[in-house]
Amino acid sequence: MPCAPDQVRHAETRHEPNLKGSWWALLKRPAHWNPAQIATIHWLQRSGVKTSRGGRWKEALRASYHTATEPVLAEQLLRRGTRCARRSRRPAFKRLGATVRDHLIGIAEHLRRGLSNGFVEAMNAKIQAAKARAKGYATTENMTTIAYLLCAKRRHLPKNQWLSVIAD
Repeated sequence: MPCAPDQVRHAETRHEPNLKGSWWALLKRPAHWNPAQIATIHWLQRSGVKTSRGGRWKEALRASYHTATEPVLAEQLLRRGTRCARRSRRPAFKRLGATVRDHLIGIAEHLRRGLSNGFVEAMNAKIQAAKARAKGYATTENMTTIAYLLCAKRRHLPKNQWLSVIAD
């Protein structure tokens, strides 16, 4: 599912053909823009299209998330940003604001403790790749065994005796 600024840009491209190709400029952080993307962003800011407002809101949300030194301050900034998004006339930003508001407790906990579900997502990717490679397993027990073998930290298993023979 595309993000809110892209949904706004895509809907507006029908009426403003100059928006085509502006997605990469909106997606990147300002520090990573190349000269063509800088020109695109300057054109967006001067043109008054709704896409530029969406890009500014996205950057403000990103800045409030990354620059707040205290989790309480970040939570306040995110609350203020979600209020602005929910008051927007664009349904995509209203949905985004509601989603951030609904998950604000989890976002605040991430800021306090630095925890994320990235490790679990990585394990899930390994399991999904194994399922795709095998095109199915005979039983769920076989699938569970493969998942454990792929995702476990296998320090207790004996060394492969054939590896030492090959190395010699």
